Amino acid sequence: MSDTKLHFQVDSRLATLLSQEYSSTEKALKELIDNGWDADAEQVTIILPNPMSDEPIVISDNGSGMTEEELRRNYLSIASDRRLRRGERTAGKNRQIKGRKGIGKFAGLMAASEMTLETRARGRLCRFTLKIQDLALVEDIEQLELDYRAEICDVALHGTTITLSGLHHGLAYPDANKLRQILLQDYGRQDDFQINVDGKRLDVDDISGSFTENEEILPLVGRVKLRFSISDGKVGLRQPGITLRVDGKSIGKPSFFGLENRDDFPLKLLKKLYGEIDADGLRDHVTAGWDSLVENSELLKMVEEFVLPLLQVAFKTQYGREIQLAQARLQKTIRERLSSLPEHKRQFADQAIKKILDKYYGEPESKVELIVSVLLEALERSDYRILLEHISEAPRKDVGTLADALNNFGLIDLAYLAENAAARSTFLDQLEVLSQNPSTLESMMHKAIESNLWIFGPEYSLFSSNTTLKRQIEDYLGGKYIGVLADKRPDLLLNENLNGEYLLIEFKRPNHSLNYTDYQQATAYRHEFKKYADSPIRILLIGGKRSADFPSDNREPNTHIMLFDQVISSARKQVEWQLRPIK
Repeated sequence: MSDTKLHFQVDSRLATLLSQEYSSTEKALKELIDNGWDADAEQVTIILPNPMSDEPIVISDNGSGMTEEELRRNYLSIASDRRLRRGERTAGKNRQIKGRKGIGKFAGLMAASEMTLETRARGRLCRFTLKIQDLALVEDIEQLELDYRAEICDVALHGTTITLSGLHHGLAYPDANKLRQILLQDYGRQDDFQINVDGKRLDVDDISGSFTENEEILPLVGRVKLRFSISDGKVGLRQPGITLRVDGKSIGKPSFFGLENRDDFPLKLLKKLYGEIDADGLRDHVTAGWDSLVENSELLKMVEEFVLPLLQVAFKTQYGREIQLAQARLQKTIRERLSSLPEHKRQFADQAIKKILDKYYGEPESKVELIVSVLLEALERSDYRILLEHISEAPRKDVGTLADALNNFGLIDLAYLAENAAARSTFLDQLEVLSQNPSTLESMMHKAIESNLWIFGPEYSLFSSNTTLKRQIEDYLGGKYIGVLADKRPDLLLNENLNGEYLLIEFKRPNHSLNYTDYQQATAYRHEFKKYADSPIRILLIGGKRSADFPSDNREPNTHIMLFDQVISSARKQVEWQLRPIK
């Protein structure tokens, strides 16, 4: 045994101030446990005293311990940042250093008046004691002589033990449950760092709230054991989710096993979930680096199908009542507006309001009420309702894209855009089938297209009516048309567009090849009508094919030819272009 004089190197008052910077005794003790983590310990044992007793707090770890020189040069050097000396990670286990610039050593003095440290390394045990009353007797901590001893010990022993004695009876004694809550945030998921508090290992069931445990044999997977807790705290957990363990090793990041994709589940509640699942049967599907499972693993899918219903039941049991009460309070204030809606809208409103309540669970009622109010106002306007139905049916991942599009387009514009695009795409599918049928007549194509001139291009959509040449002329003359073509008239004539033009459309069967005779017929209609109107007339001749004798040049101005397959192909590109803002 040897006794050596050891000294600190800062003002004594600093040590006292630093020991009082922690908001609770439990957080101060965590600082001492962090030291065990930084020392590459695999196990930490904490023994807490009974309240109002004279028993000490004892924290032991099996880390690397400290040599006498480490104590002298490093540990007793206050505010010395270990990370500057040794880097950001530990030497043995490559852990991220948690030490806070060398002040954590004083954390225990928040709860106790005396701290004794014993550390073993390389066959030597070193021990010293620090007392607050001794600090008050010296002007400079360098003058403080620590009660220090060193002796030989078993070379196989290593680690550090801190004993806190003379607990402050005026302060709250450390609470084992509260300490576990704090430690779980940082250490609950560590495979190689086990913490025991008063003989109980830190575990999933230490979360304050409800605990569920379930074990089952799954086909092809084998034994699967699920253990999880749902916190009842007001604040979410820092590392929520369920850890998948295979052969005792954590695989990837904590997961929610599909719960995050449920549209009827409040996302904020995800932060209250904490657990782990053992499934050694997945080992063949674990990647070589043990960091994830192979993509699209069918065995993992079976595990997810086992876990998800259990999570849903547990959350419904713990938080279902609160969600229902929130919905009832809110619906009481909006029942009058709901009753004024048509029945089909009222049903949609009930469903949409529930989704809002679920999604914004935990938010102030005033905020949620405002969102519901906007929803109801939107439902009273059919234009907005169209868009809301699309949002309601969309997966969560698509809603963000839709929100971005709303920044660039008006709400009604986007609603019509989505609605019309779907209808136009369906119309083009049906028109294509009709055009490819050899038995389709001119009248059939006429009927299909007369109200859908958008398929020819945006400029044709500006023409405003669809009456025949005979009726158009009769309206213009104010009497009956008796011209030479009274019994023969074009298929469609539309009123003036913004440029003062008329549009004359002549349809032919899809299996008909447009020829010179068809050209003459269409231009003859135009010549006849020009007798009664001064406005320009544009001709559009449509068929399935084009004959060799159809004039390719020297045609009359404003005479156009289109083929059905070209028209449909061009129209599809229009629809795709219109949808580009929300893709």
